[in-house]
Amino acid sequence: MDGRQWRSTIAAAQAGDRQALDDLVAGWLPLVYNVVGRALNGHADVDDVVQETMLRAVDNLGSLRDPDSFRSWLMAIAMRQIRDRARRRSPQQLDESAAREATDFAELTVLRLQLEGQRREVAEAVRWLDDEDRQLLSLWWLEVAGELTRRELAAAVGISRQHAAVRVQRMKERLETSRGIVRALDGACPGLRELTGRWDGRPDSVWRKRLARHIRGCAYCGDARDSVVPAERLLVGIALVPLPVGFTLSLALGGKTAAAATSVGWSAKMLGVLTKPAVAVTASATIVAGGAYVVTTPHTPPPRVAVTPTAASTHRQPSPTAPPAPSPSATKERTELYGSVVDAVDKAPDPDTPPAALPHRPASGLTSSAGAHATMNHRGDSVTFSGQGYVLVRWQISPQYRAGSLVMPSWTGLKGKLFHVASGGGRRMDDRTSGTDTTATGMGSAATGFDVLPSGTQQMWQNEYFYLDGSVTLTQNERGADYGLNVFPTTREAIEKDIGTGPDDGVIRYGLVRDTGKDDTPVPQYVTRARPADPATVAQRSRV
Repeated sequence: MDGRQWRSTIAAAQAGDRQALDDLVAGWLPLVYNVVGRALNGHADVDDVVQETMLRAVDNLGSLRDPDSFRSWLMAIAMRQIRDRARRRSPQQLDESAAREATDFAELTVLRLQLEGQRREVAEAVRWLDDEDRQLLSLWWLEVAGELTRRELAAAVGISRQHAAVRVQRMKERLETSRGIVRALDGACPGLRELTGRWDGRPDSVWRKRLARHIRGCAYCGDARDSVVPAERLLVGIALVPLPVGFTLSLALGGKTAAAATSVGWSAKMLGVLTKPAVAVTASATIVAGGAYVVTTPHTPPPRVAVTPTAASTHRQPSPTAPPAPSPSATKERTELYGSVVDAVDKAPDPDTPPAALPHRPASGLTSSAGAHATMNHRGDSVTFSGQGYVLVRWQISPQYRAGSLVMPSWTGLKGKLFHVASGGGRRMDDRTSGTDTTATGMGSAATGFDVLPSGTQQMWQNEYFYLDGSVTLTQNERGADYGLNVFPTTREAIEKDIGTGPDDGVIRYGLVRDTGKDDTPVPQYVTRARPADPATVAQRSRV
């Protein structure tokens, strides 16, 4: 995530552009969450520190003179909030709250990214670092992943680059010691078992030194049968941990539970920020699931968006309380409003159930800026379609090269209408792909690691089909997980042949028709009529 690519967005947000400010918060929240989460090792205060960091960043955005320095500026704010939080709490409070934590950030990293082998070992070794080392590691982790430069790391910590080099080297040495401890604890050394009989299971510096001393003098624990891969190489393959489900909901409520909503919460604070000269608008602010917030004027209600509950039905379910019967014309207008249904997480249909009939839509033909076949393997690759017809997007996911969090492609500059009409290719990408390796799916395996979709993202199939009446640009936004897209115009007949192929013909499952033939056909996620400077900032919940 390069701050320089955000120059125009930052400048627009400083000038009071609501969408730019929305994009800025949504785009940088995951990075802040990972820095704070690792620095505090998943402590209960993570949510509060992240919230305060983002609030202060928005509050002081007008004081940022150079948009190119936004990334290091934001990281410096995060580190200050982390240190302030430590100063505000007594050692007794920290120990008591730490004891109450059921899941630390190291465990979350392992679980959410499904890490194995030495990558899991590195993530778990973080537990053994002191607070100061963990704070530095949270930044160095981003440096080796290409998300931060050494200059920005030093600026965030508030030291010179030379001092940062020394600090990082010492931290790496303690990290390697901690990796050895994780390996040894997974082993079966009788001497180590006897030593840890008095240990309460909570990593700390005292036990790190004791265990390290044992390992150095123990032939069993010190025998590294497998070659140890340098931490730098392993960290490159560990992407950002996705935001947890409900994370932004706690922000909207201004605390951990709905009870906190009675006090001045995040939304109210944001409204106060937005009325300041740096970002002056007259508006109300509401947190949304993508990690950003939507700003709406008091007299303009937000568009109604109905989420499709399952793959088998893209129609909205009736409300629990039956409303007064509307007129037929009003019903038609409401149920067929374009954009009223947006893709959402869905369940896999029965693999042996053939798809419904694909409705007929006019297809006069499409033109493609990339010719007959666009192959998009790198970040920033894009293709623009214009006209009327069907588009095939075929996924090629490559966890064997680089597994981690997958940043979804996005559709920008939409004019007209774009629908998600069908899914095929004989499989969902989370279907099992091996008869011998029970962990292997199209998203990865225990041996390679797994690609992880952003929370709330619909699971893709091998082939995804879309219908366009207008023009739109699709951009590959690869960051973290390695993937490619093959994109080209197709026909209704080709779609029917693909989705009509079932298990009897050697594939895993029949395809799925999502098209209703009307405007309540689902709109894909990550679509916008805008043309943001960074297409990766397009919101998951499309508003078209």
